[in-house]
Amino acid sequence: MTAQTSTTDMKIADAPTEPLDDFVIEDAYEAWQQREGVRVIKDFAFDDLCAVELSPWPRKGGAGAIINIPNDCMPSDAHLVEIAPGGESEPEHHMYEENVYVLSGRGATRIWLDGQEPETFEWAAGSLFSIPLNAWYQHFNAGSEPARYIAVTGAPPTMRRMRDHDYIFNNPFQFKTRYNGNGKQFAGGKLYNRRVWETNFLPNAPNMKLYGWKERGAGGINVMLEMAGNSQKAHISEFPVGTYKKAHRHGPGAHLVVLSGIGFSLLWTKDDMSDLRRCDWKAGGMVIVPNENCYHQHFNTGNTRARYLALRPGYFGLYAPNGKSGRMADLSIKEGGSQIEYEDEDPRIHQIFEAELAKNGATCRMKAFVNPCNGVVGPTSARDT
Repeated sequence: MTAQTSTTDMKIADAPTEPLDDFVIEDAYEAWQQREGVRVIKDFAFDDLCAVELSPWPRKGGAGAIINIPNDCMPSDAHLVEIAPGGESEPEHHMYEENVYVLSGRGATRIWLDGQEPETFEWAAGSLFSIPLNAWYQHFNAGSEPARYIAVTGAPPTMRRMRDHDYIFNNPFQFKTRYNGNGKQFAGGKLYNRRVWETNFLPNAPNMKLYGWKERGAGGINVMLEMAGNSQKAHISEFPVGTYKKAHRHGPGAHLVVLSGIGFSLLWTKDDMSDLRRCDWKAGGMVIVPNENCYHQHFNTGNTRARYLALRPGYFGLYAPNGKSGRMADLSIKEGGSQIEYEDEDPRIHQIFEAELAKNGATCRMKAFVNPCNGVVGPTSARDT
């Protein structure tokens, strides 16, 4: 005998007879952007960050723009800021992480915790540093020209998760495990296994010496940066003239700021590459990984080394949460990783690269890695000097 379910056992409410309002949760991040009143740009490719038009942003000491990728899920954003000559930002602290790269100009930043003496460090074009979480800070332009920087932050998910302005900007908690005001955290650094450099300040990121990373292809070199105890991550990679890196994929939000060289990046998600987009770049440009499982690949078409700084949220498989190497970024997809090996890439990739080199009268140096290749044998395990 089959049991029958009776609707009389269910607690059914009467249908409302009056119209109901929609339940709406305010987007705390978008509301903050509106309160700031600064220009918001939605894009993921920028030829020249120093040429981007800005709008007044008094709290930051001059002008600025907030850069959002065109993606509802934003694990990070970027604040492009220009401080007027002799100008200074308002003192502030906040509960989201922030990494800063100086594009032009020179100046200084003062960092402090309530109850402690401030410390000050100087920076110039090419400097990279991190604002310790919820520490007070203030930037100063010490030159006669505008100083412009790009800061990648964790503001979107933090604001959307907490939904409270005072929690973000008026929280007194001090993260002393990240910053203790001892005057030593903006000087020097320490090298660990797998090219990890722990520091909170790089005076000249474009010329920092890097370490071999042959797994990523064609003589590339790299350093992984651990800054201010952040969950946000950063690394610097460089690859030689006439070469390109292997493609790999990960989630959105990695901001790739070009430090030197000229070239382009290819981005796609679909297996047939029907959504392929090419983004040309030069020093001072930026490409942002816009969506989940987005393959991206970088190509040097100039006559000098090409170097970029990646400022990114989370781990993206480069490191496991326990701090141990996850070996995803440089592990073939055939082995469960996220990288396409040269022998597995679509032939169109190399054809696009050689066609671009031909326009510039340059020689492809990928013959040791790609077959067929119309170029020559180039570097194998280190930068060609």
